[in-house]
Amino acid sequence: MKKVISTDKAPAAIGPYSQAIEVNNMVYTSGVIPVNPATGEIPEGAKAQAEQAFTNLTNLVEAAGSSMDRVVKTTVFIKEMNDFGTINEVYERFFPTPFPARSCVEVARLPKDVLLEIEVVALK
Repeated sequence: MKKVISTDKAPAAIGPYSQAIEVNNMVYTSGVIPVNPATGEIPEGAKAQAEQAFTNLTNLVEAAGSSMDRVVKTTVFIKEMNDFGTINEVYERFFPTPFPARSCVEVARLPKDVLLEIEVVALK
């Protein structure tokens, strides 16, 4: 049975989807973007956007009753591969070792023209 996970500490869904779903003690998040959930603002630059996105993601994973050390898979979508190193520096502060498995791809465009979006799968 599916359980919908939502929190006001991460951006609200901007379409017909849930922020996250729990099934069989696994948490699957939708893509999380760097929108400040309190103000709706998007910070400037790859580092600031990465910090906001990973903070939002942490809040969502915790709202599901899990934690970043229980994340087993991430998918990172970035607008500009030249930001890869900067985003990695922030990424590594949010995920303890051993790091989760990861895919990272450059995409043409993301919602609200942000620089990155991240989704994860975590153990409950």
